[in-house]
Amino acid sequence: MMTEQEILYAIAFSFVPRLNLVNRKILLETMGSFTEIFEQRQNLKEFIPHANKETLEALALMDTHLKRAEEELAFAKAGHIQCVGYNDETYPARLRECPDAPTLLYYRGSAPLNGQHIVSMVGTRQITAYGKDLCQQFVKELKQLCPDTLIVSGLAYGVDIHCHRAALEQGMDTIGVLAHGLDQIYPRFHRDTAVQMVQHGGLLTEFPSRSTAEKLHFVQRNRIVAGMADATIVVESAKKGGSLITAEISEDYGRDVFAFPGRIGDTYSEGCNLLIKDNRAGLITSAEDFVKAMGWETECNLRKQVNEGLQQELFPDLTDEEQRIVKALSGTESKQMNILSVETALPISKLTSLLFGLEMKGVVRLLSGGCYRLAK
Repeated sequence: MMTEQEILYAIAFSFVPRLNLVNRKILLETMGSFTEIFEQRQNLKEFIPHANKETLEALALMDTHLKRAEEELAFAKAGHIQCVGYNDETYPARLRECPDAPTLLYYRGSAPLNGQHIVSMVGTRQITAYGKDLCQQFVKELKQLCPDTLIVSGLAYGVDIHCHRAALEQGMDTIGVLAHGLDQIYPRFHRDTAVQMVQHGGLLTEFPSRSTAEKLHFVQRNRIVAGMADATIVVESAKKGGSLITAEISEDYGRDVFAFPGRIGDTYSEGCNLLIKDNRAGLITSAEDFVKAMGWETECNLRKQVNEGLQQELFPDLTDEEQRIVKALSGTESKQMNILSVETALPISKLTSLLFGLEMKGVVRLLSGGCYRLAK
């Protein structure tokens, strides 16, 4: 973990102008730490001899950004925000491999940024009923096949927010990468979902507080969405759009890209169909297709078997139908009875009786609103 001094200098370094993303990373790798950059700020020409005069002058004045850095650090502490530097062990390892990776990230959340399986899901803001169904079904299947997968998107309207919400419904962690600071949520209509994500995933950004959601920031944000994941899935997209930019960035990073096909002539499937046609994305129609293409079957099946084995150990005396209910409630905060009925294939009348029995055994608890959750 970085010391407070290292974090302070990391923030100050992020405010230095005239230094592009690639050169920031190169300078940090050359110097080894933000503290060393700060201490050598007047003598950096010998370490980066090809830097122009304006860049060297901007770096030499790095200390002028300390006051703003102190304010940002205080804001982070008050908001339980982690400042994750490029050299920090918690920094997303996949993103670190990218040439234009940010040297500092701000993170408010609970999910680790280096999970074994991470997938980015992106698409149009003008999501159709078809796209909504794809988000729901894919995430539901993925929970069954590879439940430890972290789902990353951009908290935007359309595909992004539907993927986040589908993950939350299935009890999976999901991270939203923002195009602004953590002192706001954009769009504001997604605030409730964002609050849930902090407890079951997180919010991540390279932008400090007081940064607004500018158009260029969204383009910058896309490289983090692509870079921190093993693969990017385009759910729905027109011929042009931010999701195709994210897919292109994923290609450039050497990551896998997948797309769901759509009906010929449908506006918001044209981009996906074109990616598939040009062999720039693998065609998938289900989570099973995706897991197989990624070669995750064996490791995910082993983890699923372990989880099911633990479930049997925790509740060894339950009937098969009761075990189905426990399985449906595993890995989630709570579920309503109608959802449990669908997932367990048990009629409401039968389910009511079984849930009452499980309550008496101390296995489940009834919450307000007719929701149930595991008691253990």
